[in-house]
Amino acid sequence: MATVVGLLHLELHVPEAMTLKDKRRIIKGFKDRLRNHNVSVAEVGALDSCRRAVLAVSMVGNDRPYVEGALQQILNSAARHRDMILVSEEWQWL
Repeated sequence: MATVVGLLHLELHVPEAMTLKDKRRIIKGFKDRLRNHNVSVAEVGALDSCRRAVLAVSMVGNDRPYVEGALQQILNSAARHRDMILVSEEWQWL
């Protein structure tokens, strides 16, 4: 049985955030919704920036199309989020 690990890095711009507290509130709400997808998520970059965030989202499975589909849904959710702008994405497979 093959194990598939999908890792998705999302760089996000949070234009409405004036303080770190504003950004963290918006990012926390988004991260909380992502946990419904059975993924691990962490803010891994731009921790001291008020308007920029880098999230790492990972998922483990035994079927790459399933993992890829789930991560694609998360990417789509980030792109549609009203309080954030998706700046870039990076996919990795382990």
